[in-house]
Amino acid sequence: MSNRAASYPGATGVSYFIVALRASIVFIILCGIIYPLATTGIAQAIMPHNANGSLIKDSSGNVIGSELIGQSFADPKYFQGRVSSIDYNAAGSGSNNYAPSNPDMLQRTQDSIDAWKKNNPDVPVSKLPIALITNSGSGLDPHITPESAEVQIPRISNLTGVAVAELEKLVLKHTEGRDLGLFGEPRINVLKLNLDLQALIKS
Repeated sequence: MSNRAASYPGATGVSYFIVALRASIVFIILCGIIYPLATTGIAQAIMPHNANGSLIKDSSGNVIGSELIGQSFADPKYFQGRVSSIDYNAAGSGSNNYAPSNPDMLQRTQDSIDAWKKNNPDVPVSKLPIALITNSGSGLDPHITPESAEVQIPRISNLTGVAVAELEKLVLKHTEGRDLGLFGEPRINVLKLNLDLQALIKS
């Protein structure tokens, strides 16, 4: 017979529906409940800090940020991170993806350069790393390059009174190498760096 279903007595649309429903329930339980609970439990046991968002807390235990999401530091006495067109709003990561010739892009870049000249008179624009005036792809980058931190040292030293040598040690302390020694570039987490800077200022 050409109709395969007809070769199985009792095989009806209802029975197929019941089989499909049972399979769906099983997979919902396995993939929607058991698997998430298992992976969450393993993550909490092996790497709880990462599993909970890599949160950074102050001395009182209050959450002040995450290692994974940058923040805006308006006070010029602190190290500044990269430009963020979304003001580091993690609810909607991304950038405007402007072309280099876009008027808004050119204006934003010029504004960043003008602000640099005003706040860093001791460091010429020719030494300004491009990373400090460009947006990351997500707009949430919490890191800057070591060079981007080093060029800010004269300004911070002038505003805080902390010796240049001490700030250089702080930058070196927070410089992270390439992952596994191969992947990525050396980088500095700006929030962690500024927390140590804050402690140094108060000491």
